[in-house]
Amino acid sequence: MRPAWWMAGTALVSWLIVAAIPGVESDREVLFGMLAPLIGAVGTWVLVARTFPSNPERLTGLMVAAFGGKLVFFGAYVTVMLKVLRLEPLPFVISFTVYFIALHMFEALCLQRLFGRGTAPQS
Repeated sequence: MRPAWWMAGTALVSWLIVAAIPGVESDREVLFGMLAPLIGAVGTWVLVARTFPSNPERLTGLMVAAFGGKLVFFGAYVTVMLKVLRLEPLPFVISFTVYFIALHMFEALCLQRLFGRGTAPQS
């Protein structure tokens, strides 16, 4: 589960850095743009970490189901953030996109490493 902690810690520290920059008024948008991709990436990694050691053949089906769940979750999340909370669209979308790409690339690298060695993820 170490990658999940790295994802969460790095995302939080990066948001704190943005929030500390004088004159940046969109720290709220950056925070909310970070949360959904972080939840998606960490959630997927936790599922992988729990499934792979005991039942690796179930992993593909699980990842496909997680992908479908993420599609619905992200669509609903973005809608709520922009229509209900009325966040500024540009900083929110930029933040969401950057965190989505960065966190899922990190997750993909961790999966590649996991599959390359064929052993359970480290706790």
